[in-house]
Amino acid sequence: MTIFFNTNDRQGKLHYVVVFGLICVLAALELALADRKYGLFTGGFGQSQAVDTLTERCLFLTGYISSIALLIIGIWWIIVRLFRSNKSWPPLFFLVTIVGGGYVLLLALTFQLHQYFSDTMSFALMTNLGGGSLTDALLFASNEIFLGVAALVLGLIAYIYIFRLLTRKSPVRASHLRWPAHGRLFVGLFVSTLLLAIAVPTASTDVQNGLNRTLAWGLFTETANKLTDFDQDGYGWISSMPDRHPFNSSRYPLALDIPANGIDEDGYGGDLQLAPIAPQPPITLISGKRPHLVLIIMESARYDVIGKRINGKPVAPNLEAIAKSGSLVSPAFSHVGFTTASLKSLFGGALQPADGSPSLFRELKASGYEISVFSGQPEDFGGISQTVGMRENADVFIDGDKLKHLRAFSNGAQGSILIDEKHLLKAFAEHYQQPSKWEQPQFLYFNFQSPHFPYFHKGMPLNLTDRPLPRSEISAGNRDQLQQTYWNAVYYSDQQLGELVSRLKRDGIWDDSVVVITGDHGEDLFEDGFLGHGHNINIRQNGTFLVTNRPGVTVDGPIGMSDYRAIILSLLKDEKPDIAAKPVLMTVGDLQRATQIGIAEGASKITSLRLDTGEACMVEKKQCANVRKLNGAFNERVNRLIRTWGSARWQNRANQQSD
Repeated sequence: MTIFFNTNDRQGKLHYVVVFGLICVLAALELALADRKYGLFTGGFGQSQAVDTLTERCLFLTGYISSIALLIIGIWWIIVRLFRSNKSWPPLFFLVTIVGGGYVLLLALTFQLHQYFSDTMSFALMTNLGGGSLTDALLFASNEIFLGVAALVLGLIAYIYIFRLLTRKSPVRASHLRWPAHGRLFVGLFVSTLLLAIAVPTASTDVQNGLNRTLAWGLFTETANKLTDFDQDGYGWISSMPDRHPFNSSRYPLALDIPANGIDEDGYGGDLQLAPIAPQPPITLISGKRPHLVLIIMESARYDVIGKRINGKPVAPNLEAIAKSGSLVSPAFSHVGFTTASLKSLFGGALQPADGSPSLFRELKASGYEISVFSGQPEDFGGISQTVGMRENADVFIDGDKLKHLRAFSNGAQGSILIDEKHLLKAFAEHYQQPSKWEQPQFLYFNFQSPHFPYFHKGMPLNLTDRPLPRSEISAGNRDQLQQTYWNAVYYSDQQLGELVSRLKRDGIWDDSVVVITGDHGEDLFEDGFLGHGHNINIRQNGTFLVTNRPGVTVDGPIGMSDYRAIILSLLKDEKPDIAAKPVLMTVGDLQRATQIGIAEGASKITSLRLDTGEACMVEKKQCANVRKLNGAFNERVNRLIRTWGSARWQNRANQQSD
């Protein structure tokens, strides 16, 4: 090795070979992964903006090569100038290991994450997974994080050992040539990449969205975006959502659009024309004959559970029996696709109810109901209890925190506490031993958590699968086994539902009770390559069901979680629910800073819009296009979506100002 590096002619050419080879290898790897995952060059559902023409591909490759070359040459300049390691093999070693190894590691992490979630996943959405706490979200994934950190530490130890070994075997000598830093090349690449970043959004949105899926381009544009955010509104010239009014802080992507002022503040749909948005119902008291209310939430239970069969066996026979003699509304839509937001909407009757606002807990307590909570999750998680007044109004409050000594997993994250349903039913039996307990109207809230990720815990019977898929083996390649594991968990929750129903019937309570069963959201099981919920708008992630033992419940259009409170109050008053037909709004992320928005205008008629890329989809048709290229019925659907979202944001702001 020493002889090789003493050959000046070879040494003079070697760094060009290494730099060029590194660019080619990293580019080939990243582009192959991007095309496989996103259909970058070939298209596919959710990727209508494929880079599929010769002109687009030439522009894309120009931008991509410029950005990745800028990154590599920039780090080379740092190595040579700042580390003062500018002779022989160390600069090349640092370049290949730091840039090459680091880039490959980032690619692996990025595409491993997107193997489960859509690319709308962000720190904000990770925080939603933790019920508003990023710490809890990280604790939830602590097993995977620990393995990753352990591998990183071992890799670092090996790196140091190899470097020291090479230093001893091939010491740097005074006769070795100094490597050129290529400062002028770096400046040239910076200017060319900057000009391309400014020009590409105007030239081709397809190329822009394709480049935004690559690491080097994304790193450059994120930095340039901050440098060009002249009005400090969070958006610059160079961004996935560029600020077309860089010196006006009231106009930028996701700005609140002021209705009927002739200005399109957020850049979508023109000036906002308000659509009717139902206000949060006021406190409603139940008088006269007051039936008991039994509300059961089945975590992550999808809309298609009713009628689902695995090898000819029904997944939810007890739920189906209740629906057959009572009523079924399916699908019903979660507005956000996360537990905390869904339960707040359900109990509060609003998209984003404020703390202290009307809720089922507050109005039923005021109506003379005794309230009991039996939940397999911590109900303080994400502020659920505080917002809807759960703990303060409950006479019996047994949740995941109180029973955490019985939790199914040892993970310390609050959001990962899961209590088996059998423990909840045991607590219920202990508190409701005496028949006199039922002389006062009761509101019983159960939360069954078994269908939650990872869909299996110790002690769960195997009814629909012979082998539950371990968490460590969950991947798209094991999709069929994963789905059987999930449906087995739903079956187990349905069995526990059957136990509860049998107890209510045995005690003569069933006929005097309004029983409502629902999921809090749905769950993607790799049908379109994604796993989980809350990161992509579709019927699987947002769609659940409403089943009640009361017959005759019908609706004229789709319903959302915010409609549940009005439906339940009507049933308690022995009235037919009257829910006006309207689009159901859904968002990925917070209402005010969503990355994706959608509306359901029918059982399967869903329109979505990626606000960060401008990609609009008629989801049920798997048809997508850029929002600025739409016409006809597709354009009308997207305009209704934007109008509904803008009106809901405006109402939400008005509510906040009035509080």
